[in-house]
Amino acid sequence: MNRIACWGAFALLLLVHAPAAAQGSPAPIRYGKWALLAGAVGLNFAAANAHTDAERVFDELEERCLIDRDLCAVDEGGRYSDEITEGLYQQTLRLDRRSRSYLFGGEAALLGAAALFIWEFARPKAPPGNIPFEPEVSVRAGTTRIGLRAAW
Repeated sequence: MNRIACWGAFALLLLVHAPAAAQGSPAPIRYGKWALLAGAVGLNFAAANAHTDAERVFDELEERCLIDRDLCAVDEGGRYSDEITEGLYQQTLRLDRRSRSYLFGGEAALLGAAALFIWEFARPKAPPGNIPFEPEVSVRAGTTRIGLRAAW
């Protein structure tokens, strides 16, 4: 997980040096969308890792049951009679819940990033005020005129 966070921070640092003044969006929007996107990717990787761990533990549980069926006997309360088998089952449930939480968090971050991207793209944009020369083309009475306008 630390490696994912480091890569996400590195990607954000690469984006920081981009010219931001012409974009016109507030800094939390401008950088927040990328942070949310990096968080979504990191949380989905964490969900995949937790799911893989849960599958590994459940495979151990199945292997125990295939070797000796008495280890997988269930008591009246629905719990495994064998303490180790019950521990493996509870660990599988815990890892599955963790995976589901990471997945929900990742999807929420992805939705947030998408909303910020759409919000930024949908905002009306005015041309930046720091363009010194602006080309001008006009058609009057069948004549096309091409020129430059200089702002002083």
